[in-house]
Amino acid sequence: MICVSIGRGRHKQMKAEHGHLVEQGARLVELRLDYIRRDVNLKRLIDDRPCPVIITCRRERDGGKWAGTEQARMMLLRAAIAEGVEYVDLEEDVAGDIPRYGKTKRIVSLHDFRETPDDLETIWERMAGLDADIVKISTMAHSPHDNLRMLRMVKKAILPTVGICMGEIGTPSRILAGKFGAPFTYATFHHERTLAPGQLSFRQMTDVFQYDKIDENTDVYGVAADPIGHSLSPIIHNAAFRRLKLNKVYVPFRVPREDIDDFLFDCREMGVKGLSITIPHKESVLRHLAKADSSVRGIGAANTIIFDDDQALGYNTDFKAAMDSLDASLKGDPTEKPFAGKAALVLGAGGVSRAIAFGLVQREAQVHIASRTHMRSQELAERLGCRAIEWDERYDLKPDIIVNGTPIGMHPNVDESPYDRKHLKPAMTVFDTVYNPEQTLLLKEARQVGCTVITGVEMFVRQAALQFRLFTGQTPPVKEMREDLKRAIGPHGRG
Repeated sequence: MICVSIGRGRHKQMKAEHGHLVEQGARLVELRLDYIRRDVNLKRLIDDRPCPVIITCRRERDGGKWAGTEQARMMLLRAAIAEGVEYVDLEEDVAGDIPRYGKTKRIVSLHDFRETPDDLETIWERMAGLDADIVKISTMAHSPHDNLRMLRMVKKAILPTVGICMGEIGTPSRILAGKFGAPFTYATFHHERTLAPGQLSFRQMTDVFQYDKIDENTDVYGVAADPIGHSLSPIIHNAAFRRLKLNKVYVPFRVPREDIDDFLFDCREMGVKGLSITIPHKESVLRHLAKADSSVRGIGAANTIIFDDDQALGYNTDFKAAMDSLDASLKGDPTEKPFAGKAALVLGAGGVSRAIAFGLVQREAQVHIASRTHMRSQELAERLGCRAIEWDERYDLKPDIIVNGTPIGMHPNVDESPYDRKHLKPAMTVFDTVYNPEQTLLLKEARQVGCTVITGVEMFVRQAALQFRLFTGQTPPVKEMREDLKRAIGPHGRG
């Protein structure tokens, strides 16, 4: 179950949102009295309530907005209990001063906005001893391992326990709470009005992650990246799982570079069966692979991991997706080796550039690599047997094919391009791997000049479909995945 937190300045707004949420399917709502900017009329908020509520009045030191006296706050909490609300949230230090009464259940809570303490179990035991019906512990995550520690505590708890890690790194704990036995998790009414760091909206939790269908048998997949906020992989993979009625969920894992080793070790305990791997981990994960396909070995980067028992198996779906996208651009060209001898300029030396450069070298193109870090270009060129050039020399080449493997032009920096329009020629094929927006500035200008263009959406959907097959062993709904992605990027994808 999802508890949706409502924090508005006026009673009228709070009641309206409460009713709207119930219409959308919400079954539990938290009313944050500390957000109301006038004297709180409790009866107005709870009389004829359309679903059960948690009454919370949070002090500033606990992340709330209560500016009144502590005595007045305690009176509000006692009044809520006397009125028979379903739940009341009591911080650990006041739980002993507010006795149990009637049928109202007691949530004893602790919020730590600095860290996830080492002694979570000790904290839990202390709080459970305060006549709690539910223990709630919410802490700030600084590493992905904090999620596992929190979920492990929830699973072991003998009382119903809500354990949440805050912040973007902590998002997986919110999505996987039910799998580990939490009675509910928290969401906000709207994604632009979060009441706690890293909180997702009710619509995101229901429409994207289908939280209420997650149970202890749900298989977990995800994307490991840093940053993670721009990734649209959860949208298309979860939608594909839903279409095929699979008990699986795909989770965004923000994994800082220094935490990738511990994260991969933790995946098995979290129930992770497979991962999409992206910036900055495509190369560093190689040391954890028990087996890797030939493209991974040739490219020196993996973008997919499957956990098979105690082994991690590595794949690179970028390579085949990119080559398929280039093939599709030929529009039936009967030439057996259409790229042989063609000059190709690959911008960037990261994971996706590695995959595309590898494929083009295999197809006998004359590949030149230019990145803003020349040393990386040189390393990749030596590995693949092609040529590295300085970033500022990219206009000296007269390429037949240009591939942008950098994030230049990605939303929100949509007015940037890695290649100036005046150097584009009609005979060129221009392939931009950026997929949000689909119609990048580079592609818009290339189309205006008359170039053949390939969008990042095509490659992204193709590689995701290949990953889906590896994850599930089933045929991916490619057409629907493409439609889901284009809807997600919305107006940013329209040229």
